[in-house]
Amino acid sequence: MTSTKSKSSKFKVVGTRPIRHDGVDKVTGKAQYSADIHLPGLLAGVVVRSPYAHAKIKSIDTSGAKSHPDVRAIVTYEDLAPFEPVGRTVPIGFTVNENIFAAKKALYKGHPIVAVAATSLDAAEEAAALIKIDYEPLTPITNVEEALADGAPVIHDHWTEADDPQVSGNIAYHEQYNLGDIDQGFSNADQVFEQEYTTKRVHQGYIEPHSATAWWTPEGKVTIWASSQGHFQIRDNTARIIGTTISKVKVIPMEIGGGFGGKLYAYLEPIAAVLAKKASVPVKLTMSRTEVFEATGPAGGSKVIIKVGVDKTGKITAAHGIYYIEGGAYPGAPIPQAAAAIFSPYYLENVRIDGFDVITNTPRTAAYRAPGAPIVGFATESLMDEIATTLKIDPVKFRITNAARNQTRRADGVMNGVIGAKEVMESIQSHDHYTKPVEQISGAYTGRGVSMGFCRNGTGMSSITANVLDDGTVSLIEGSVDIGGSRTAVAQQFAEVLGIPVEDVNPQIGDTDAVGFTSSTGGSGVAFKTGLAAIAAAEDIIKQLVARAALLWETTADKVEYTDGVATHKNDPKLNLTFKQLIGKSGQTGGPIVGRSNIDPVGHGPSYSANIVDIAVDKETGKVSILRYTAFQDVGTAIHPTYVEGQIQGGTTQGIGWALNEAYYVNADGAMLNASFLDYRMPTSLDLPMIETVMVEVPNPNHPFGVRGVGEANIAPPLAALANAISAATGSRLRDLPMTPENIRLATGNS
Repeated sequence: MTSTKSKSSKFKVVGTRPIRHDGVDKVTGKAQYSADIHLPGLLAGVVVRSPYAHAKIKSIDTSGAKSHPDVRAIVTYEDLAPFEPVGRTVPIGFTVNENIFAAKKALYKGHPIVAVAATSLDAAEEAAALIKIDYEPLTPITNVEEALADGAPVIHDHWTEADDPQVSGNIAYHEQYNLGDIDQGFSNADQVFEQEYTTKRVHQGYIEPHSATAWWTPEGKVTIWASSQGHFQIRDNTARIIGTTISKVKVIPMEIGGGFGGKLYAYLEPIAAVLAKKASVPVKLTMSRTEVFEATGPAGGSKVIIKVGVDKTGKITAAHGIYYIEGGAYPGAPIPQAAAAIFSPYYLENVRIDGFDVITNTPRTAAYRAPGAPIVGFATESLMDEIATTLKIDPVKFRITNAARNQTRRADGVMNGVIGAKEVMESIQSHDHYTKPVEQISGAYTGRGVSMGFCRNGTGMSSITANVLDDGTVSLIEGSVDIGGSRTAVAQQFAEVLGIPVEDVNPQIGDTDAVGFTSSTGGSGVAFKTGLAAIAAAEDIIKQLVARAALLWETTADKVEYTDGVATHKNDPKLNLTFKQLIGKSGQTGGPIVGRSNIDPVGHGPSYSANIVDIAVDKETGKVSILRYTAFQDVGTAIHPTYVEGQIQGGTTQGIGWALNEAYYVNADGAMLNASFLDYRMPTSLDLPMIETVMVEVPNPNHPFGVRGVGEANIAPPLAALANAISAATGSRLRDLPMTPENIRLATGNS
């Protein structure tokens, strides 16, 4: 069941539910993914990976593989462009060279060392087994606690002393935010609450493994077929890593079988490129599921400490958040993103945030749907519930009392524009899920939990080319990879402005040579930034149509009005031409019409979310069963409500998995013990009821249709909502994830 809290739509295409343009291809198997590429003379590539989580590489002997009759190329870090060891900070979107091939040290189990290309996959695997690598194993650091321990081995021992006294050892980076007077704020508090929370490493769990195919031309240009969330970013990183210019690298984006932030970095593309260059024929590499778990970027584990002061009325007087998030083998933990989210639902006059990027012998962290927000939200929203319980205040009323408001400053320093935090909270308060009692289940503890969530969302550069065809349809070429139905959502905005049916728009994703630079699909930014680019391209077309109509009517452009797909002479309304009629005359008025747009917009709005969940905890086993789940989100304006509902339900499901089941289980040697979908426990449809969605529409004033990103805030609330529900049901507070049946039994003394 879905409900929408908004004013009735004033649009004709925006807000409707057309069939997605790529739907038929995907449900019939026609859609092409990266592993579907087959080229003449194609070789199979295999990567030899470190069996150790931390080890010096003393020597690499490839002579055995070279003697294999079917081997055509072998590459190591020496085949990449020269690079310097990584520093304490890494730019956003930057693929670390050492993560493509280890040079002197392997920093996690699965770290690539060598790659082989042969005439078949079997031959490549045989040859890979002949390669001899001499390692000197070192003590691995597998989590935050080990990394911060006194006397812990320093993973990047080449790092020099930092200016910040809190940055040393395995801490790569520290970021601090201060607002108001935190000491005075705590002094004004009648009660101060402080707790510590931990989370484990979790994977995005996308279905499609990473795959890349590369083929060089005789002129020295390489074409790469790959599934990613940003083919321009893949192009730029690959060019830098292999030592060529971006004009020599063309990336063709294939359909993507899920990413959720995990397909922003290059992993196989540079390897495929150097293998293909050496072999002089195309090469394809595809990861196994184990390789995906062990060698790509999960969300890092964490330790979070939250301290909050409140007065006797329930008003928050001060808050301090400290969080340590694993960056993995290289810097890159979502420290600023977590700072944006940690206290974002609340208006705080006195606050401090300290975030630390911690290095461990694990795969380098990548984004995972609202990076950092679920981690810090779990801690903050758990403590908010504890405070409300102690003060005997309704947990939603407590949150509304302290809700963030328009034109107040967020804890990370950003000034709030028009936001929907309070509206989302009030939607919870009035919903029948909250007003009705929790269902009682025989043999189980039952309880209800609520939680807020947040994502700051993003924007970036975006380009569109709209080719208007002679039959009045439009080929809309965009640079944003479609990871959640954005093709149709962008086409809807284009069609709304142009006044044509969305079915007459054919949206396509252009390769890096076919459309202008477009930033990656992430931060829930595509509907905003590429939507704006589509709007601008449509306006460009309208400007040309007006000029063509003026030419036909022998008047000036200012005498022509274009509305709802029809051009009309202002002084003689009987003179009018539809969009298709005008296009039909384009040959006699100047030729083809092409709309263009390349923009870098600002004004993206954040999104707030919330959950109500009712659960039953089996008294004997500790198993949590979800009885009812309602997910709320400020969606701005829902361009395609069905897709918005799907985003909310999908993110909520992933948050439930993070809360109850999912984790990397790692032994003392740093090896992941559950690196398969059989053992890595993600929720299935059998584990969940229908997730009810409530779309709260608080339009973003910086977009003509009120768009704000909707793909990520939804993953943040489930972690704390379920912890709060378990606490309400059992009387025991769990502050460490995941909340498995075993951990619940331990917490309730029923082990």
